[in-house]
Amino acid sequence: MRARIYQPSKTAMSSGQARTRHWVLEFLQGSPRKVDPLMGWTSSDDTQAQVRLRFDTREEAEEYARDHGIEADIFEPKKRRANVRPRGYAENFAFDRRGMWTH
Repeated sequence: MRARIYQPSKTAMSSGQARTRHWVLEFLQGSPRKVDPLMGWTSSDDTQAQVRLRFDTREEAEEYARDHGIEADIFEPKKRRANVRPRGYAENFAFDRRGMWTH
């Protein structure tokens, strides 16, 4: 049984960092998905692929995988650039704007 351990990134639609501080152990798909001929739904007999476990630290997730005999691939999170400066809406209309105004 294989799994991956990662720290989720924030979604593109959010500005906050909620739900990005914990680590997730997610099982990989063990069997291929099949299309049901009657309804057209996609299904699988692998129920482990639906399981996502959350841990406070990476070490806890690694220890859980080791104790339960799970082969886990660990993915380190990508760090944000340090020079990101929060800007206000009014700065979009500033005269000293670097980019071209498009409309």
